[in-house]
Amino acid sequence: MTTCVVVRKNNQIAIAADSLVTFGDTRLSNAYEMNQKIFQVGDSYITLAGTAAHFPVMRKLLTEMGEECRLSTRDEVFTTFSKAHQILKETYFLNTKEDEDDPYESSQLISLVANRHGIFGIYSYREVFSFDRFWGIGSGRNFALGAMYAAYDSAPDARAVAEIGVQAGAEFDKSSAAPFQIISFDI
Repeated sequence: MTTCVVVRKNNQIAIAADSLVTFGDTRLSNAYEMNQKIFQVGDSYITLAGTAAHFPVMRKLLTEMGEECRLSTRDEVFTTFSKAHQILKETYFLNTKEDEDDPYESSQLISLVANRHGIFGIYSYREVFSFDRFWGIGSGRNFALGAMYAAYDSAPDARAVAEIGVQAGAEFDKSSAAPFQIISFDI
């Protein structure tokens, strides 16, 4: 799957992701395809966990939303991803079914958003979290979270913490690998 992280420390925000794509037991490394898991929409950087099909769809969908793609607050992120869910169903034929007992239709994706307003996590039922320090998604997230927790106080900035997170994910998760894409900016 992947290791993707967001970090906020002092006056800096960073978002990072590994570059490995997997198809079942098959690994498509950066040597065979230049896979970048972070894309920009307006002043926001976005990464996803889930099927590789989400990347071109969400990049196109969020960009084409124009002014309706608002990602500055937790409520704006919720509204934007709720609108995106409807478009995913109508235009891209999203299969919303996960389990029989699901309380809501699933968007079948998990996402992280980083911008000058904060760092956000969005889950399948459009739950939105606003994080103060850091978070991770994907199959390598537990390794990344542990490493970032251990390094957060001693690391010089958000970029260093994010790099430690994706490195830990790639070191221990079979579905994550270098090289890493890391974007950082001052707030």
